[in-house]
Amino acid sequence: MIDKLMLSPSAAVADIFDGATVMIGGFGESGSPIELIHALIDHGARNLTVINNNTGSGHVGLAALIENGQVGKMICSFPRTANSTVFPDLYRAGKIELELVPQGTLAERIRAGGAGIPAFYTATSVGTPLADGKKHEMFDGREYVQELGLKADFALIKSRQADRLGNLRYNKTARNFAPIMAMAANCTIVQTQEYSEAGAIDPEIVVTPGIFVDRIVTVKQPAQESKLVAAGVTYP
Repeated sequence: MIDKLMLSPSAAVADIFDGATVMIGGFGESGSPIELIHALIDHGARNLTVINNNTGSGHVGLAALIENGQVGKMICSFPRTANSTVFPDLYRAGKIELELVPQGTLAERIRAGGAGIPAFYTATSVGTPLADGKKHEMFDGREYVQELGLKADFALIKSRQADRLGNLRYNKTARNFAPIMAMAANCTIVQTQEYSEAGAIDPEIVVTPGIFVDRIVTVKQPAQESKLVAAGVTYP
């Protein structure tokens, strides 16, 4: 019987290895799997390449993972946002790499990776430093830049409900990057507020089919990043 439930966040991330590429869901706080990120900090894997929309806030979640020296490179769209100081300080000190990607291009690169599309062309970034060193082509008289699909060894995402088979539904816009990251990773790990038996979720509202999910861990009351930041919490 297929059962993807893991006993704890620490068990779910136990085989993330040094040098792995890890996609982490979330658009700022919304959809960020904080408990899985904190388990990865406890696990200690280093020299990670992390793909996320931004670089976290305060000293918890993704920002804490970066601050703990475990991330060698960030691929993201917003390296500095409100309450974000960890990444900017490390970047200015030359202690972490950055691949800056326009947000729409980031989403499409992840989607392409999950769909088996190695590369595509977009007009976004033409004429900017972000296009330097990339292949250019003309289509119908307009210049385009070639962008490569993104794939990962692991994806850490958050859902509102998961069933035993790994079928997922999300809490409104908290889904953001999660569905495409689940498709683009070799191993997708989900923290969910609600775990159900197979068939409990109406197939019409399943967003991510179970075939894209490998592990599930239940976190019934996930932490909220904004509250942790406002309280001055640091992790570990």
